[in-house]
Amino acid sequence: MAKDLDVNESGPPAARDYKDPPPAPFFDMEELRKWPLYRAVIAEFVATLLFLYVSILTVIGYKAQTDATAGGVDCGGVGILGIAWAFGGMIFVLVYCTAGISGKYVYIQTFESRYIDFHK
Repeated sequence: MAKDLDVNESGPPAARDYKDPPPAPFFDMEELRKWPLYRAVIAEFVATLLFLYVSILTVIGYKAQTDATAGGVDCGGVGILGIAWAFGGMIFVLVYCTAGISGKYVYIQTFESRYIDFHK
């Protein structure tokens, strides 16, 4: 393993055959003028909104259909497995629909962190 290292102990360090690129700015104002950023933010917002809407309505619908005081029955509704399918199906569909726009993320926080990491 010591043979792999190129260490010059007797003098100055060996010159590199490449130059490191300059550091990118943390926040570039030029990005705010580009349409792909806004398109990705809009797609993420709509996907998150649809995911929360369908998921929460599935849970509320299940609760309303199984509530005995409201005339529901114990075996009515989609059940726990139906709720899981609603969550998983929505994530699958929304990631598939927004993958080409914002990069296979559904949550805004994930999109923001990936966007910042990419532009470092």
